[in-house]
Amino acid sequence: MAERTSDAKVPPADAPSEAAAREARRLREALHRHAYLYYAEARPEISDAEYDRLFARLQALEEADPALRTPDSPTQRVGAEPQDAFETVRHVAPMLSLDSSQEEEAVRRFDERLRKALEHPPEYLLEPKLDGASIELVYEDGVLIRAVTRGNGQRGEDVTENIRTIASVPLRLRDARPSPRRLAVRGEVMMTVSAFERFNERLLESDQEPYASPRNSAAGAIRQLDSRLTAERELVCFAYDVLLVEGDRFRRDRDAFEALGEWGFLRPERVEVVDSVDAIVAYHGRTAEERDDLDYEIDGVVIKLDDLDARADLGATSHHPRWAMAFKFEPRKEVTRVERIAISVGRTGILTPVALLLPVQVGGVTISRASLHNREEVARKDVREGDRVRIQRAGDVIPQVVERIEEPDRERAAPFRMPDTCPACGTPVVEDGPRTVCPNRFGCPAQLKGRLVHFGSRNALDIEGLGEETAALLVDRGLVRELADLFDLVPEQLVDLPGFAEKSATNLVAGIRRRTSVE
Repeated sequence: MAERTSDAKVPPADAPSEAAAREARRLREALHRHAYLYYAEARPEISDAEYDRLFARLQALEEADPALRTPDSPTQRVGAEPQDAFETVRHVAPMLSLDSSQEEEAVRRFDERLRKALEHPPEYLLEPKLDGASIELVYEDGVLIRAVTRGNGQRGEDVTENIRTIASVPLRLRDARPSPRRLAVRGEVMMTVSAFERFNERLLESDQEPYASPRNSAAGAIRQLDSRLTAERELVCFAYDVLLVEGDRFRRDRDAFEALGEWGFLRPERVEVVDSVDAIVAYHGRTAEERDDLDYEIDGVVIKLDDLDARADLGATSHHPRWAMAFKFEPRKEVTRVERIAISVGRTGILTPVALLLPVQVGGVTISRASLHNREEVARKDVREGDRVRIQRAGDVIPQVVERIEEPDRERAAPFRMPDTCPACGTPVVEDGPRTVCPNRFGCPAQLKGRLVHFGSRNALDIEGLGEETAALLVDRGLVRELADLFDLVPEQLVDLPGFAEKSATNLVAGIRRRTSVE
């Protein structure tokens, strides 16, 4: 049983700061230990109420004397004041993508290449492929100093304040193993399926749009400018790769993986080391069958050469390492019914038929709509309203209708036809190959909404707060009739719109004005 730090006597208010510093240090150590036992070991030794009491005592000490507050204090997980923007920084080591395939034959070719290139038969470390948001965690002398999103693999956004709020991320490495001078770890920030369901329920109760998947929710959370909003989400972070270590040395990946646990990181479950393709295929099959038993999303398994010196010799392409690959799962598929076929008008004027479905769970996500792509695709699959269909979802791909399921005794609706006019503006449509297009580029409100959303997206001007809902409001209320109108908005026009208040209106206008000149 752990030492009950909470039983220590509370020093009087006029006690010397040395006594307060000793107590704060004991509290930090105890809270770090209990957080590790709870999140990494799943064997808590104290109740939540007792943990909260220890936390509150440390918080009181730090508020009374801010000099006691350290960067690795558990109190720093609650979030800080909002930032204006994220700084872009270079990774300590490249964060490359993985070559991937769903085919067993591709795995056999990968193994053959390595056997020809290596002096000894390879051994592989296998782990579930986590479906979250990649993050680089950098530690100096055991203390977390920086957390960076994957970005383009070479540079990413500094989201340290947000990552500090995740309880499973050690703010200081555990002393079960000596801390290296410098350590860079790759991890995956995720929202568990159960936490995601609770989060979406809260959004629906407050009449807000729910997120499409746990991955989207986690990725959005770590890019919040206000880290207090990140802290409100139940995020976890799994560490699975040592990118760089100074002052320590590993010969095998399994040793590095063991060290991650000793340093206090939460690691993926069901990691194995094997020496044959047959063992890889068997692991892949077992993991696919058991994926629904996990409370987080995975979309395949990762195969990594265990020998780290051999990895260095094999190197990498500009895109992916030559010593690893992802053996992906087949897309999840479920059966449901098409209630209606609607038309979506995109920012370029393309009309896309969308199947509105009887809601169905696919891989922990409720799916109620799926793309039918274009009129030729609808005709080829002969999908009609009321049909029973099989749908699939794979990673970030929009759910798609795979096929229609025959129902011999059921009378079907009439074949689907694309409309003759744009449903958003009434303009006669034109055909462009398999696509149906609204030519009213500057007068179609649906196209304008789409352009506004794209305009404000991360890949364009990156205007915080200019999402689908806001774009629709601006167009529907006549505040924006063309893109140039966006830069003439003033807070007074926005403050009475649904979802806006004085601060959010001011922030949006300020964000737009900052983009009047882009470097």
